[in-house]
Order: sequence, then C-alpha cells, then structure tokens
Amino acid sequence: MALYAFNRREDDDIALAEKELLFSIDKTYDLYHYILLLILEVADIASEKIDQALQKRMPTPEDLNPKRRFIDNQVIAQIRKNKAFNDYVSSKKLSWVNYPHIPRILYNKMISWEIYEEYMLSEVHSYSADKKFIVNLLTKLFAESEDLESNLEEQSIYWNDDTEYVIVMIEKTLKKFKSDNSENAPLMPLYKNHEDEDFVKILFRKAILHTKQCSELIENNTTNWEVERIALMDILVMQLAITEIIEFPEIPVKVTLNEYIEIAKYYCTPKSSTFVNGILDNIVKEIREKGIFKKSGKGLIGEINDEDAG
Repeated sequence: MALYAFNRREDDDIALAEKELLFSIDKTYDLYHYILLLILEVADIASEKIDQALQKRMPTPEDLNPKRRFIDNQVIAQIRKNKAFNDYVSSKKLSWVNYPHIPRILYNKMISWEIYEEYMLSEVHSYSADKKFIVNLLTKLFAESEDLESNLEEQSIYWNDDTEYVIVMIEKTLKKFKSDNSENAPLMPLYKNHEDEDFVKILFRKAILHTKQCSELIENNTTNWEVERIALMDILVMQLAITEIIEFPEIPVKVTLNEYIEIAKYYCTPKSSTFVNGILDNIVKEIREKGIFKKSGKGLIGEINDEDAG
C-alpha cells in the first residue's frame, strides 16, 4: 500500500514515502495493543454488570452468586499486569474512552454467544481453557464484528486492512503465554531484530529504484498484454517480488513467490494471483538464466544448478 501511495505522489520524494511507511507500521503496532486493550474493556463491562446486579434493592440468587469465570480469566489477568503492554498503552495514550459503544456491543454479542455459554458452564476450569476462550473471542467474535471493523477504519486510515493481520499476531502472542508468566512476559516486538527493520526499508527503496528494470521484466514476460493494461496493484506486487528475489540472497525464491501470490489474493482482483503467479514464474526463469540474482545460505533452498541437475 505504501508503494501504491508513492506511485500516486507527484513529488517522487522517497524519503517522505519511507517515513510514511514506517509510520503506518507503528500504527499497526498501536492496533495490536489497542485490540488487547479491548479484551480488558469487555471484561470491565462484565465486572461492572456484576457489581450493578449486587447493588439492586432486591437482588436475585443469581445476582448474589454471579458467574465470575470470564472476569477471573487467567489470561485476562496476565494482560492486565503485563508491564510491556501497560507501558506501551500509557506512552501512546491508547484508550477506548471515546468509543465506549464498541466494547459494549461486543459484550452484548458475547453473552448470547454459544461459545461463551459453553465456557461459562463448563466444569473444566484450567489455564488452557481460559486461553482457548480468549483466542476464540479474538479470532471469532472480534474478527467477525463489522461494528469493530468499521470503527477502526473510522479511527485511522492506517487500520483499513490491518485488523485481520493484527488479530493473528495477538493469537500467536497469547498461544505462547504460560500459566506461570510474570508481568514481564514478552509481547510480540515491532520488529524481530534490526535486520527485520532494515529489510522493510531496503525492499521499499530498492523496489522504487528498480521500477524501470521490473517494468521491462514484466513487459518481456506478458504475452498478449501491454503493461499499461495490467492493474497497478498487480504490477506493484510483482515489482516487490522481483526486488526481493534479486536483493535478498538469503530468501529462497519459492518463499518469495508464495508470499506475493498470497498478497495478490488479498490486495488485487480475484484472478490476479493466478496471473501474477504465471508471470513471476516466467520472470524467475529469465533472471535465473541471465544470472541476475544469486542465492546464498538458506536462499539456496530449491535452487538447482546445472551440475546438480546432471
């Protein structure tokens, strides 16, 4: 999307485009914490409902003996005390205070949700059961909420396509949680390491700088098609794939191709992935024959030279 935005710019300012790309990545990390915070907000509403029921003038037996399993969920307790989470939320001033209807909508959907009812009535009380429910809450209830998706899109243009991805990242984080985690349990970092951050910058810059080379390769390998007639997003996906193959010798070609075919399925037209796959296969054959790229280390996986083939 950052490459698409750059192609729509009139100033060709790569430095500014890169700054916007890195800002969008930071915003995605905000969303990661913001959705974790949403779990706590829903739990707070559940706790509030129990307190209100206890304050009735004539509470029912159910009011006096509320089911506390959800608000006492062990994973929720771990998120609440997690130092990295709290420090980030505080430093970024993340809050649902201006959108209180969203956690309430999700709470109301949750309490009539079959998975919630099963969880609350289950006789199995364990850390793994608590974790399983929170993962379900994220990947099913939150992920399928049109109200949440719409609200996040309204809050930030950078969150238009990020919710699904971020929920997967949170799921991976929570699956690594253990019952004995302290307040210092690790959350997913913004970047795995410095190389990861460098990868983003190099790929973006090189894709822009190699636009002409990529366009020529695409044109050479699109029979019965003029480059001008190919959808821009298809071209950009192929441009990034070609750049990654050439510029990152440690990444196997097959890994790159699989990644960008999946990206084409998400960002391009329904038929794009098949089209992109076919063109990229032809381009790889051409640049391999011309020796335009050379893989090393893990990047050699799947590479067969003439001697090996013989």
